[in-house]
Amino acid sequence: MENPDSYIKYIDIAKIIKESNSNVLKKLPLFVVQLVAKIIKQNEMNRLLNKYSKYEGVSFLPKIIEEFNLTLQIEGEENLPENGKCFFAANHPFGVIDGLIITHIVSSKYGTLKAIGNDAFMFLPQLRPLIAAVNVYGQSSKEYVKALDTVYNSDIPITHFPAGEVSRKYNGKIQDTKWQKSFITKSIVSKRDIVPIHFFGRNSRLFYFINSIRQILGIKLNIELMLLPREMFRKRNKTIQVAIGKPISYKSFNDSLTHNEWAQEIRLKAYKTGNQ
Repeated sequence: MENPDSYIKYIDIAKIIKESNSNVLKKLPLFVVQLVAKIIKQNEMNRLLNKYSKYEGVSFLPKIIEEFNLTLQIEGEENLPENGKCFFAANHPFGVIDGLIITHIVSSKYGTLKAIGNDAFMFLPQLRPLIAAVNVYGQSSKEYVKALDTVYNSDIPITHFPAGEVSRKYNGKIQDTKWQKSFITKSIVSKRDIVPIHFFGRNSRLFYFINSIRQILGIKLNIELMLLPREMFRKRNKTIQVAIGKPISYKSFNDSLTHNEWAQEIRLKAYKTGNQ
């Protein structure tokens, strides 16, 4: 087996912790840091990124789908409009694979796109050309806001997970939390129709178990997110079902509902897509 030290360390947990602003993280024992690196599959991730280091942006996406031997069952591809100036808004059950697949679907149709993603995706250099980064868990800087406005006002297709986080168990059911209203506001301002997309599936029981235990113990840190690379590798050789709904005109978002209420209406449409 290849020596991990011979690879470029795109992901280096020890370095990230050392350079962080957290004194608590910096005091973690070495064995804990090594355990975290193992949990997030640091070596496997770096091996993967090194294998496809010559690919970036849209050319990287089919390589990963081929690498994981994913079978995509896509319903409603005919609903993708000819004009790609839309928000392609989806539920977020997986955390990584669904992000790769939605960008693959959209880029295959339109050739290019921008994806609204959090800072974690910036650790994957092959994806950086596609990401319009936004800090989900903190206040976005003025530079981020300005860069996002430039993307919103362009003609480039935009993929988005309006929940802002991976699906968890809410009210006894695995689903997204409430969708944020900002994509409705931006849809109206930038005159972008919204295409609802539904991913069928879920992560492992372990992922939701850790989330439940964290909530019971009152731990605010989303420690289950460390499992997302593991969840990605668990999707190897799987069939992923996706349903694409009909575009919803930005003109339909009138004053009969607030932007927050409209966001939940679109969320509901996404979940109903493919279930009629």
